[in-house]
Amino acid sequence: MLRMNRSSGDPPGRPLTERVAGWSVRHRKMAIGSWFLLVVLAVLAGALIPGDEARSTDPGESGQAQRVLRQQQGQPPIVENVLVQADDDALLRPAVEDLVTSLRTVIDDVRSPFEPGGDRLVSADGRSALVSFQFDGVAGEVRTRYDAAVRTVNEVAGRHSRVLVAQAGDRSLAVAVDQGIQDDFKRSEAISLPLTVVILLVVFGSLVAAGIPLLLAATTVAGTFGLLQVVGHWVPINSATSSMVLLIGVAVGIDYSLFYLRRFREELAAGRDTVEALRITARTSGHAVVVSGLTVMLCLAGLLFTGLDNFRGLTIGAVLVVGLAMAGSVTVLPAQLAALGKRVDTGRLPWLGRRRTTATRSRLWSGVARAVVRRPVLWGATAMLALVVVALPALSMRLQDASVTDSLPRSVPTVDAAARMQELFPGVASPARVVIWNVDGEAVDNADVQTALDNLQRHIAGPVTWTKVDHAMVVRVPLAGSGTDPTSNRALKELRGDVLPATLGGVDGIDYAVAGRTAVAHDFTSVVTARTPFVFAFVLVLAFALLVAAFRSLAIATASIVLNLLSIGAAYGVLTWVFQQGHFSSVLAFTPYGGVVGWLPLFMFVMLFGLSMDYHIFILSRIRERRTTTADPRDAIVDGIAASAGVVTSAAVIMTAVFTVFVTLSAIEYKMLGVGMAVAVVIDATIVRGVLLPAALAILERRTQPMSPSVAPPSAALEPV
Repeated sequence: MLRMNRSSGDPPGRPLTERVAGWSVRHRKMAIGSWFLLVVLAVLAGALIPGDEARSTDPGESGQAQRVLRQQQGQPPIVENVLVQADDDALLRPAVEDLVTSLRTVIDDVRSPFEPGGDRLVSADGRSALVSFQFDGVAGEVRTRYDAAVRTVNEVAGRHSRVLVAQAGDRSLAVAVDQGIQDDFKRSEAISLPLTVVILLVVFGSLVAAGIPLLLAATTVAGTFGLLQVVGHWVPINSATSSMVLLIGVAVGIDYSLFYLRRFREELAAGRDTVEALRITARTSGHAVVVSGLTVMLCLAGLLFTGLDNFRGLTIGAVLVVGLAMAGSVTVLPAQLAALGKRVDTGRLPWLGRRRTTATRSRLWSGVARAVVRRPVLWGATAMLALVVVALPALSMRLQDASVTDSLPRSVPTVDAAARMQELFPGVASPARVVIWNVDGEAVDNADVQTALDNLQRHIAGPVTWTKVDHAMVVRVPLAGSGTDPTSNRALKELRGDVLPATLGGVDGIDYAVAGRTAVAHDFTSVVTARTPFVFAFVLVLAFALLVAAFRSLAIATASIVLNLLSIGAAYGVLTWVFQQGHFSSVLAFTPYGGVVGWLPLFMFVMLFGLSMDYHIFILSRIRERRTTTADPRDAIVDGIAASAGVVTSAAVIMTAVFTVFVTLSAIEYKMLGVGMAVAVVIDATIVRGVLLPAALAILERRTQPMSPSVAPPSAALEPV
């Protein structure tokens, strides 16, 4: 039997979310003002607090090489390459000579393929040649010299219109990646905001109601960006974190507002006054938002078990934006709704306004749920078999980070140039970097090292170059393959395990480590693979404990874990089938490279386990409330599914739309994330919550009751959300 709470005062045992919302309602101006003050202070702190940004350290051996270089005075020089291609030597040679002569007017160190020692810079068919140049200096000097070199290359290309002249190297590839991230960030903003506005207008049917979630999401994301600027002085923040924070913040901010606002409007439509409607909403939807938000944040914390700097920054950004969205939903949101009252429905849209305000049961999902509970084994087995079949491609998933030429489209000139170089001169555009240092800290440049490097050149097919960096030395060694594919990894393994020990390994008093794009990607994937079981175990145990605490039922907790694993497995299967096997590549505008980016499955796992709690808490709370008023548990399941379908569908549509924005971005990593997360949300909101969950509950029947009703908070676990 439900206990009736008094409508005023602060009775003992009152849920925390209700007490917090009550304070916000009574002090609405202070609550609203404090929230906006917090956001403004966060933004100002990010802009005004001085200090250098923390630098990330690569994992494994590549990280060791990075640390050694950071101890030196100065940096390795920037190396750029210019590919010159022509149909015959009569066109190729003059273009190369013009390029070399012109570059030497702005760059001191230019290497010509037609000068002594440059034979390895000419392709086997004689139609392609590589001009290499390098420069160093402080940041301002590097930028000036690079810009001058780019202008020179473009001028030479203009003078030789029948010859291809294309540049790619250390700085040009980095610029292409940074520009791609910036363009993707702008594109995600331009697409996600209008799309979200349209969906919210359809969901809520009024301008004011649709604007409330947008305001919360916007202030949440702004505050998070400000805090990340502060945190970035101590924790490395990856450049891709901004896009992640933006879209995750929009998704969860609107999702949490949706739960709260929909329930508040339902209570108003039922005839309750504003204060009473907010009290009930805080006790039910507010409780769900807090549990869901805490679960997402705790699951995300599992990424810290990897020990990787990239995951640390991403985790902090995601936890901050989810935490702020959760806090805003239970503090400033009740204050705003108290100030608006019934005016929350102002600006109703024709044909949508009245229908979206009234709480109705879904006929579709009611019919599906009724059919499922009548024959739960048949429906449950069929749905489970379907998800298992969809998940089967995941068994062949191969973790492989995308090289620059795999990540960005060939329409980017620098990427196209790098891809052409990789085909003709493997590894030249992004070679391995062998860092050599003397164990006693003295200069490493001596006769024995020079002899070992000459010996190393004889083992490598491509051009090997080296340069001093203070007391250390950096050797650039081209590797076969695309840079991150199995061929490149085999070449890296051979370099580390055979070639370097046979050459540099014979020199006393020195040590060495291999870095570079291939090495970093290989070491990163190795660490992720080794530590994934610990992350999975942490998230599974945590999710199980939170589900048991929330619903006091081992059966429900176990069933929920199994259902989540099925939906995630199906999403992995789709991810592998689409991106690794290359289906729909023309539709989604990507070129498959035979793998799935290494960090994505782990990130999806922790995110989806946390986000799935939204639907779980909402639906199970509705079912539990119905169970207190009906003797037939199957009727309670059907009624709970039907009553919650509207909010679950709306939340899933918003989540799916926001994650689908990733698919429109240029980098293949973002496309993978968008497809994987969107598919998982759709499966979770339809097959899992609409079929498998009612089937599992119908099979369990009596075991769906709380394990210890006497310890449940008064009415909190029994109220609909």
